[in-house]
Order: sequence, then structure tokens, then C-alpha cells
Amino acid sequence: MKQRQNLPGYLFTLPAIVFMVAFVGYPIINNFILSFQDVNVMTFALPEHPWVGWDTYKSLFEDSLTWTALVNTSVFTVVCIVVQFSLGFLLALLFQRKFPGSKTVRGLLVVTWMLPMTITALVFKFMLSPGDGVIDYILMQLGIISKPVGWLINQDTALWGVIVTNIWVGIPFNMIILSTALSTVPQQLYESAKVDGASAMRTFFSVTMPYLKAAILSVVVLGLIYTFKVFELIFVMTNGGPVNATEVLSTVSYKHSFVEYNFSAGAATANVLFVILFAISLIYLNQVRKEESR
Repeated sequence: MKQRQNLPGYLFTLPAIVFMVAFVGYPIINNFILSFQDVNVMTFALPEHPWVGWDTYKSLFEDSLTWTALVNTSVFTVVCIVVQFSLGFLLALLFQRKFPGSKTVRGLLVVTWMLPMTITALVFKFMLSPGDGVIDYILMQLGIISKPVGWLINQDTALWGVIVTNIWVGIPFNMIILSTALSTVPQQLYESAKVDGASAMRTFFSVTMPYLKAAILSVVVLGLIYTFKVFELIFVMTNGGPVNATEVLSTVSYKHSFVEYNFSAGAATANVLFVILFAISLIYLNQVRKEESR
């Protein structure tokens, strides 16, 4: 009887399950199989692909480009998450206070997050260009620099150029999630803390932060996943250059597959990215379970 009552629920979830298996599960499994085979432009059309086992992964980690991309991906992700979260949190606290034009300014900030990443990348690529870029122009007018830097064509500054762009995109996302979480904190707690004589700092860490713990965890983990797998931003702005200065795991996987036509190496690189993100997801789920059990 109970199974019959649950039948409508199973039927409603069936399309989602079929979709996940067909468009997520199958590509992931097929990608892992592909990484253990020798599939390139010469063997792609063969009815059976040669099985090479872990050789592709060994070659991948013996390639200095893989380690360069891994370091760039890590630096890109950590810097972006720290700055995005910090500025997003400050803006969320700011917009909790009512002041003239607060809703308008907050709405304009959200627009930056809604723009397609390709459009944002093209705009910042133009702004950071050495000839007509507005960034260099402003810095020169302020006397900070004496000549154009060439942010995206300089090996020392290219990664920081795309980091700044991604930070600009990610700040509104952090602000929206944290603003929503701040609005759920009961005002009675603030009033009680004020009556007890708690300072603003003590109130923040004893009242506000405990209520924001789940939201902070969610926004940080989602930001890690979204930032770690960045592709279109770097592909449009620098295409991994100059001299591999902005190569990340996603762009290396793309180049192995669609520039060199070494599909096995591309699949292996994508799997490394997948395993890292999967581990982050497991840590997140474990923390959520701990919070729910409390």
C-alpha cells in the first residue's frame, strides 16, 4: 500500500533520473573509458580503440603543462573566492542598511552577474588592452603607471587580468546569497544583544555569523566549483596565453581534444578536473550532514 502511495512521486522524478543518466551519467562514464584508450585523429574511426590503461595519465602528469595549468587553476580559484566572498559580504552588510538609492545600486550590481560570460570577457579584454584600454588610461591619469601595461599580453600580469574579471562577475552572486541569509536573522536577537550591552563586533560574531554558517558554506563551495572549472572567460580573453601563463585544466583539456585531436589526453585532463570537483562536493555534503545533525 505504501509503495502505491509513493508511485506518483517516483513517476514525477523519473524524467529527471532519465535525463541525468542520459546526459550526465553516460558522458562521465564514457569519458573515463575514453581516457584508458588510445583515441586520436588516427585511431578515432577504428571499430575498436587500443587499450592503454594508465599510460595516458602517466604521460599527462609527466607533462609540465599539466602542472602549470593545475597551479594556475588553484591560484585563480583561491584568489577569486577570497576576494569575491570578502567584497560580496561587505556589500551584503552595506545593503542591509537602508539608505537612498540602495535598491537601485544593488539592482545595477546584479546586472553584472546576469551578463553572459562571453560578453563580460570581451568587454574586459578591450578595457585591459594596451592601446585603447580604459584601465591603463585611468592608471596613467592617476600617475600610478607611466606607460600601458598590456595586462593580457604580459606573462606576469595576464593571470591577474582574468582574475580581476572573474572577481567582478562573482561579487554580485556572493552578495545576493549572503544578503538573503542576513535577512533571515531574527531582529529579536539583535535587540537582546543590545540590551545585554554586547558590542557591534561581539554581536556580529555571536549572533550574525552562526546564522550565516550554512549560507557561507554554500556560497564558498558553489564558488569553488564554478571558478575551478572556468573555461569561456579565459578562452575568450587569452586562450591560455601568453606562454601558458593563463592555462587552466579546462583549456588544456580543450586543446588536447580539439586542437591536437588527442581525445584520450583531453578526457584524462577533464577527469582530473572532475575528481577534484567531486571531492569538493563530497566535503560539502559531509559538512551539510553535520550541520543538519546539530
